[in-house]
Amino acid sequence: MNPRALLTFIASLTLLHCAAAASTADAVAQLHVAVDSVVKTAEHSSTNAGLAEKLRPLLEKYISFNTMTRRAVGPGWRQFSGPQQSDAIGLFTTLIIRTYAAKYVPGEHPVITYKSATSPAPGQVEVPTTMVYNGSTYSVIYRMEQANGWQVTDIVAEGVSLVANYRAQFDSEFRKGGASEVLAALNHSVGATK
Repeated sequence: MNPRALLTFIASLTLLHCAAAASTADAVAQLHVAVDSVVKTAEHSSTNAGLAEKLRPLLEKYISFNTMTRRAVGPGWRQFSGPQQSDAIGLFTTLIIRTYAAKYVPGEHPVITYKSATSPAPGQVEVPTTMVYNGSTYSVIYRMEQANGWQVTDIVAEGVSLVANYRAQFDSEFRKGGASEVLAALNHSVGATK
C-alpha cells in the first residue's frame, strides 16, 4: 500500500471512530434525559395511583414499544394482521408501563451510575448501569437503537432481557392459538395490572 493510500485509510478509520463515539455519546445523553424525566415525574407522585398514565407519554417518547413488541412476539409477528399488531403494541405498552409504575415506592429515589457505553453494531448502543433503589442494587443494561432518534429497545435487568422474557411467554401462547391467543394473554395480563 502506498503512503498516500495508507494515510487515507487511517483518516477514514479515524473519522469512523469519531462518528461512532459521537453517536454513542448522543445515545447516552438521550438516556440521561429520559431517565431524569421519568424519575422527576415519579418523584412528583405521592402514590402509585395514576402514575402509569403520567409516565406513559414520557416512556412512549423514549422507548420503542413498537420494536419491543415485535421482537417479543418473534417470528409469529408476520402472521398478525395490521389491527392485531396495533392492538398488541398498545396492550404490551400498557402492560410494561403499569408493571414498572407499580414497583415505584413513593419517597424512594434511585441512584444510578452510568458505565461506559458500547456500540455492538452501527446504530446500536448498550449502556450498562448500576441502580440502587429501595435498599437493593441492580445491574441494568439499556439497549438503544437509532431509528427516530435514540430510543430504548430492550432493558436487561440482572441479566434478564425484558424482550427475551416476554418472547418465551408469547412463543408458548402463539403455538397454542396464534395471534388471537397472544392478544388474549396480553388482555388478561393488562387486566391483572389495573
